Amino acid sequence: MDINLWIVIKLVVALTAIILLLIGNSVIMVWVERKVAGFVQRRPGPYAVGPHGLLQTIADTVKLLGKQIVIPGSSDRLLFLLGPVLCMFPMFLLFLVIPYGPWLTGLEINLGILMILAFTGLEALAVLAGGWASNNKYSLIGAARTVSQSVAYEIPLILAMLALAFTAGSLNLTTITEGQSGWVWHWNIFKQPLAFIIFVITCFGETNRAPFDLPEGESELTGGYHTEYSGMGFALFFMAEYTSMMLVSFLAAVLFLGGSNGPFINGFWWTFLKMGLFMTFMIWVRWTFPRVRFDQLLNINWKWLLPLGLLNLWVTAIIIKLF
Repeated sequence: MDINLWIVIKLVVALTAIILLLIGNSVIMVWVERKVAGFVQRRPGPYAVGPHGLLQTIADTVKLLGKQIVIPGSSDRLLFLLGPVLCMFPMFLLFLVIPYGPWLTGLEINLGILMILAFTGLEALAVLAGGWASNNKYSLIGAARTVSQSVAYEIPLILAMLALAFTAGSLNLTTITEGQSGWVWHWNIFKQPLAFIIFVITCFGETNRAPFDLPEGESELTGGYHTEYSGMGFALFFMAEYTSMMLVSFLAAVLFLGGSNGPFINGFWWTFLKMGLFMTFMIWVRWTFPRVRFDQLLNINWKWLLPLGLLNLWVTAIIIKLF
């Protein structure tokens, strides 16, 4: 078989598997989030549709599919429709470079970290387009908050990833995972604990999750950037949030928690288990801690995360140079 044809077939199969994975992840994690929220608030959560409410998310999806997409009369129609699409579909490409396990990577490239950082910025632009096109003051404020928050928290996120790249000597995610093979203390969470803390905090800022969910801000902005969206437009924005959560959870597993390397037998199941635990942790944080003010959110970044990220990168570079 021609090598180029084989690469095309591999990419098509990988993209199909990724799309099914992301849809399944959204269905399952919405149910998990509702159940965790119910547990924290001492109530049962979804319970009526299916055993223990397992089919509730599917019922909600069918309802959203049947709803009319209402376009405000004073909106920019083209940008209004493109916003949710641009927010969701570029995300599929980012999962191609994740090394889920040995020989289980959709697209093997040497600049995997760079590709992820480049494409994640598109989500903020899509939210800005949707919020601005809605011609709604709440949507516009939410979109402006998204851009401010995304630009701010991307910087310490990049610094944390650069520290790992310095340690591994590569921007290739597979190489970084292989460098954590062996005993558990070889994982980067023990080599770069400060980078891991910075990464975890910036994950909440990049995914707009509580306590950093200021772009939505239901108590003061109704729904933020997606206030005017209904039906599948709202569903795509909603799905993009869980897709972003899944992406940063996979990155946490691959970059800091050893990826497919486990205490006993290595395999792709370790990557998925670590991803699931990290997503559950993000859900628990949302329903445990209150939302911060917007000035507090930016102060956390500019006064703490950015200086600590620069210090960690500087110390890492010195240690690698000397030893």
